[in-house]
Amino acid sequence: MLSSASSDLGKEKFNDTYYYLKHQILYGFSLGIVGLFITIKFYYKNLEKFAPFLLLVSIIALILVFSPLGISYSKGASRWLTLGPISIQPAELLKISFILYLAAWLSNLRANRQASFYKGFLPLLAISGLVAFLILSQPATTTFVIIMFSAMTVYFISGAKLHHILGIALIGIVAISLVIVSSGYRYNRIKAYFNNESNLETIGYQLNQSKMAIGSGGLFGVGFGKSTIKNKYLPESIGDSIFSVIANEFGFVGVSTLISVFLVLIIRGFYIAKKSRDQFAKFTVIGFISIIAIQAFVHMASNSGLLPLTGIPLPFISFGGTSLAAFLTMTGIIANISKYT
Repeated sequence: MLSSASSDLGKEKFNDTYYYLKHQILYGFSLGIVGLFITIKFYYKNLEKFAPFLLLVSIIALILVFSPLGISYSKGASRWLTLGPISIQPAELLKISFILYLAAWLSNLRANRQASFYKGFLPLLAISGLVAFLILSQPATTTFVIIMFSAMTVYFISGAKLHHILGIALIGIVAISLVIVSSGYRYNRIKAYFNNESNLETIGYQLNQSKMAIGSGGLFGVGFGKSTIKNKYLPESIGDSIFSVIANEFGFVGVSTLISVFLVLIIRGFYIAKKSRDQFAKFTVIGFISIIAIQAFVHMASNSGLLPLTGIPLPFISFGGTSLAAFLTMTGIIANISKYT
């Protein structure tokens, strides 16, 4: 699907129909496969020891995006870090390190962090606040929401007090609301969601084109590679809107198949977590599967008009090397946990 969605764009910008596909294979898939096979062989319990270090590295990388090493690609967003010929998104790596750290932190039963206000709630609030500040400053609002929702899922499953969870959720909602109101493009996306019909040529253009692409796909779609809307009329067809391209070319049947594949992955993940007797393993799998499930849902729902449009990729499919590498590495860790539990 990336090959299909990017062919016209690659030809237009680089005179290479397969430019984006080759880039994804070289900088995303190849690194992700390495990460997958390493984590399949690397005993998962060792990750518990390295979790604080991995989180520290991720936080340092998030800070460095605001240094001369950081680069901006679109709309003034500072989300990328250059390491020689490679550019990475530290926020994608944080999805792995934050969940690993939280799983290790909560699996220490002697500390009783689930019930303690001072040992559990306040430290989690502090580290979440730091992560929120760094990610929202990039800005990457939806990425932060996905990470926090997944973290709160792990926190809830661990047995945390409900009023602690509600407290963090309330603080998060207030913070995000203030960020949205104070940011022009974020506010315009919310405005376009509620007043889409009156802003079809301006702030509601992308959402309207996404819905048109999905609707015109019909039952079986227009055929692989035959979409005419993906390049001329649909913005961000290789990333934010790739679900609309899939719906346009494969129709309702293709979309249903795609959703079924994600559901099988999610159900299998929660089954692995359920059968695990190791708390660290259980919390890690729940966290990773939650990230995959929430991100896939948000991408599909925002393309369909069920949620405001977001700049979030579809897991495993959208263009983005760091994202693909991160999800493949998550998959390797889950497979390793499944092998030993």
